Amino acid sequence: MARATSRPRKLYAMFQTYLPLLFLLLVAVGIGAFKFFLGHYLGRTPHNAEQDAPFECGNESTGARGLKLDVKFYLTAILFVVFDIEVVFMYPWAILFKDLGWTGFATMSVFITALAIALAYCWKKGALEWES
Repeated sequence: MARATSRPRKLYAMFQTYLPLLFLLLVAVGIGAFKFFLGHYLGRTPHNAEQDAPFECGNESTGARGLKLDVKFYLTAILFVVFDIEVVFMYPWAILFKDLGWTGFATMSVFITALAIALAYCWKKGALEWES
């Protein structure tokens, strides 16, 4: 008999735990759907050729519209982001330096060594040379 009553209690406990989460998910999806449909139906405006034309500071755009930039610009941007993000990982380490002990020091030494090797590789390949 104890077995028959424990199953509904476990089921009730599960519903008590997960029902608020399900309710939150349904409310979030409902709000998102409501905003999507509200914007779709209330935000419609007729477009004309003037509105669909490219806009550049009030002047008619001139020059090559299909101009492709050199890969160097993208490479420089990616390298900047990579090395910038890597430096961000050093701030928490610097704050917790004393608490981490030798393990933290060794881990960060490996990290900085890998970063230095990556920088040396980029330098050797000429990725940091702007004029080439």
